[in-house]
Amino acid sequence: MNDYSAVHITVSPCTEDATDLLAALLADIDYESFVADENGLTAYVPKPLFNADSLAELLKEFPMDCKLEATVEDIEGRDWNSEWERNYFKPIVIDDRCVVHSSFHTDVPTAEYDIVIDPKMAFGTGHHATTTLILRQLLRMDLKGKSVCDMGTGTGILALLAAMRGAHPVTAIEIDSFAYTNALENLALNHCEEITLINGDANALGGVSAVEVFIANINRNVILADMHAYARALKSGGTMLLSGFYESDAKILEQSATQYGLTVSSVNIIEDGENWTCLCLKKQ
Repeated sequence: MNDYSAVHITVSPCTEDATDLLAALLADIDYESFVADENGLTAYVPKPLFNADSLAELLKEFPMDCKLEATVEDIEGRDWNSEWERNYFKPIVIDDRCVVHSSFHTDVPTAEYDIVIDPKMAFGTGHHATTTLILRQLLRMDLKGKSVCDMGTGTGILALLAAMRGAHPVTAIEIDSFAYTNALENLALNHCEEITLINGDANALGGVSAVEVFIANINRNVILADMHAYARALKSGGTMLLSGFYESDAKILEQSATQYGLTVSSVNIIEDGENWTCLCLKKQ
């Protein structure tokens, strides 16, 4: 079992943009897992790869106007599947039609669509509100025979449901190499190897034929930066599902989308205090 170093970084002032950027920079120096909170970020790296000098340089050169302070804690190797099962990952059912669980669960509800996700330490399980929002949209849509692209697929969960609902072909793109490997494993667990998985960013869309349904569950800043590429990858008359942001961010995303011939057809919000939001857009 692998030992990890947990680096707790307080960020002042703490914003979503700051913790997102911090996680991206840490990923470049071998950190695998990131848990944001109201005070900053906890990042995990295999203990043999922890480098105090690299961490200190990254914090010193951080490009945003923030005060960063880090503490390091060593974590003994353990059975991470057991940790997920005991502390975090429980089977969930979406709209009484889709169950998401891991291969190590034994008491699994029966549902029309059964998705198996074995998460690594670094990656989500589909429990986040934004994932739920898009899963619900996919359950409502007629996907049979439709081409789909899932940008920033993570564990592959959204691409998996699209394929199970008859979408074809399905392409999933993931920039993080660890998440990409985890997604490959999850495609195999669900016998959905026909999904094309690409390790890359929005530039990879240049090699993908335009699709009828485009999904991006990422974050506001990435979506804004890549909206032009997303719109190009969507056929006229197609549907785009965007999530990974708050209700307060929806207006600026709508304004960006209109520049590329996209109009909002519905706005769905989980009103849980954070008001995570999903935009459904149509391309003219």
